[in-house]
Amino acid sequence: MDYMPYVWIAVMVIMAIFEGVTTQLVSVWFVCGALAAAVVSFFVPVFAVQFGVFVGVSLLLLLVTKPLVKKAREVKPEPTNADRNIGKIAVVTQEINNTAGTGQVKLGGNTWTARTVNDEVIPEGAEVTVKEISGVKLMVALA
Repeated sequence: MDYMPYVWIAVMVIMAIFEGVTTQLVSVWFVCGALAAAVVSFFVPVFAVQFGVFVGVSLLLLLVTKPLVKKAREVKPEPTNADRNIGKIAVVTQEINNTAGTGQVKLGGNTWTARTVNDEVIPEGAEVTVKEISGVKLMVALA
């Protein structure tokens, strides 16, 4: 079985190519497992041992690094200047009616499209609190 190091190197190359073609981390652990199995195959000619090293190293690396990779890939929302308006009081300049798709408020000298968070109708002139921003709309509730 002196050809086994070549088999494991071939597995490693195939997995590396597969990893390079995909945009997700799906086979990098198998590349490392195949490398470990190739090294072991120089010293231990038993295929079962080599395969056990391949599976063990691959699983160990997967279990150790997957949470780190997942955490690094999380998309965190970027705060914008508009976020500073959350919690502020605005004055309704056009009746807010989610069903009719109407509603505007005046906040800090700017006019914003507004919708209510609980589908209530809010009359013109009422004061509302900004609860969140959804796209370019303020989501509000009575103050």
